Amino acid sequence: MRADHLSLSNVFALVLLLGLLGMTARNAVDPDLWWHLRSGQWIVETGHVPHSDPFSFTRAGHAWVSHEWLSEVAFYELWKHGGTTALIVFAAIITAAGFMLLYLRCLRFGQKTHWAAIATALGALASAPCWGVRPQMFTFTLVSLLLWLIEAGEYRPKLLFSIPPLFLLWLNLHGGFALGPALLMAYGIGLIVETASGKTPWQEARPILLRLLLLLLVCLALVPLNPSGAQLYLYPFDTLRSPGMRSFIVEWFSPDFHQSLYRPFLLLWLLLLTALAVSRTRPKGRVIVPLILVAFASLDAVRHIPIFVLVAIPVIIAALPVRSTALAASSKHRASPFRPVFVGAVVILLAGFTLVRWVTLSHHQNAREAEQFPQSAITFLRASDQPRRVFVYYDWGGYAIWKLYPNYRVFVDGRADLYGDDLLRQFTTVVQLHTGWHDILDRWKIEAVLVPPSCAVAQALLLEPEWHAAFSDPKAVLLLRTLPAPEIATRLQESTLGESAVKRAKK
Repeated sequence: MRADHLSLSNVFALVLLLGLLGMTARNAVDPDLWWHLRSGQWIVETGHVPHSDPFSFTRAGHAWVSHEWLSEVAFYELWKHGGTTALIVFAAIITAAGFMLLYLRCLRFGQKTHWAAIATALGALASAPCWGVRPQMFTFTLVSLLLWLIEAGEYRPKLLFSIPPLFLLWLNLHGGFALGPALLMAYGIGLIVETASGKTPWQEARPILLRLLLLLLVCLALVPLNPSGAQLYLYPFDTLRSPGMRSFIVEWFSPDFHQSLYRPFLLLWLLLLTALAVSRTRPKGRVIVPLILVAFASLDAVRHIPIFVLVAIPVIIAALPVRSTALAASSKHRASPFRPVFVGAVVILLAGFTLVRWVTLSHHQNAREAEQFPQSAITFLRASDQPRRVFVYYDWGGYAIWKLYPNYRVFVDGRADLYGDDLLRQFTTVVQLHTGWHDILDRWKIEAVLVPPSCAVAQALLLEPEWHAAFSDPKAVLLLRTLPAPEIATRLQESTLGESAVKRAKK
C-alpha cells in the first residue's frame, strides 16, 4: 500500500505543479519591473551596485539602498537572453516552487493527498493579487522553504544548517528578508508559550530553542554582507514606518473584501476560523504565534497575503480527519483499471494548458504593455529632443526609466523608499491640484509633464497659455512648457522676493 500511496502522491504533485505553473504565470507589467531591469543593466554594465540614485532629477546623487540588486541582475540577464517570455516563465516557476513546498508540508498530516492539493490550490487563488514578475516572489518561495526547514529540523536538526546560507542569498534578493528573523522569533516565542503552559516539557523544548536562538543570531550577523552594508538593518523598519509608502502604494493597502479578487482570501479566513473552532487537537504555540503575526500582517497589507497562506493552510489541513487505513485499502481495491489512462490524460491536458498559457502571455505582452503604460508617448519622446526633466505619472516612472534613461530623468517612480514622504506628497499635490501645485512645477524647473489625459493637472495645464500638448492619445498626454527654463527660474525668484517684501511690509 505504501508504493500505491507514493504513486498517488506523485500524481497529485505532478498535476498540482502543472496547474500552478499555468495559474501563476502573469504578463510582465508590474510597474516596478522596469526600473529593476534598468538597475540590473546598470549593475551588469558598470560592474558595481549603485549607492546613489542615477535615474531621477529630484534625488540625483542622494543615497539609495539598492536592496534588491541580485534580483535585478537575474531579471536583466533573463530579459537579455530570453526577453519578457523568460521573465514570465521564470516568475511562474519560482512562485510554483513556493506552493509545492507548502504542499509537501501539508502531506505531513496523514493520507490527505487530495486535500493537500486542493488546499494548496486555494492558497494560490487567495494570494493571486500578489503574483507577478517581481522580486517579492523570491521572498514568498524563501519563506516557504524556511518554514519547511524549521518544521523538518525538529526531527533532522542538520537541515537547519542550510538556513544561514539561504538567508544570505535572501537578504541580497529582496527586502522581505526581515521575515526570516521575525518568523524564527515567533516560532521560538510560541515554543516558550508551550513550555509555560505545560504542553511541552522543558527538556524537549530546550535544544530546539537553543538552535533557534543560534540561527537568529547568525542570521542577524549576516545582514551587513550586502553591498549596502549595515544600512540594511534599518531598511525594513523605515519601510514600515513610512506614511507615504503605506498610503500611496496599493499593495500596502488593506484587502478590500468588496472586490472579487479578495474573495478566495476571505474564504481562506473562514476556513481557518472553522478549523480552529472544530479541531479536536489545538495547534501548538509554535504554530499559533507565527499564525497570529502573519494574520494581522495580511489584514494590514495585501502584500502579506501570500505569507499568511503559507502559515494558515497547514493549520486547516491539520484539522481534517485522517483517513482510516481500512478506507485507504478499500479505495485501493475499488481502483479502476482505467485510472492510469485518466491520470495520463489529465497530465497531458494540464501540460498543454500551461504551455499554451505561457505562449499566449508572451504573444500578448506588447498589447498588455500598451494597456498599462504610455508606449506611444514614450516613443515620441525617444524620437524627439524634449526637455530632460519630465514629470511622469508615478506608475509610469519605472517604465520611463527603462525606455528613456539616460536621455531623460523622472520626478518620481516606484522607489518610494528613495523619494521619501515629502516628494511623494509633492507628486500628489501636483496631480490632484492641491494648494501650491504650480509652485512645485516651477521650483523643480519642470518643462515636460507626462500624465493620463483624465489627470487633473493635465486639464489645468491645457488651460494655461504657457503650456501646450506636444503629444496626446487616449492613454497619455505630453505637455510642454512654452516658457524656457531660465525664465521659469527668474519668475520663481521674483515670486520669492515678492513674498519676502510682503512679509517685511507686514512686520
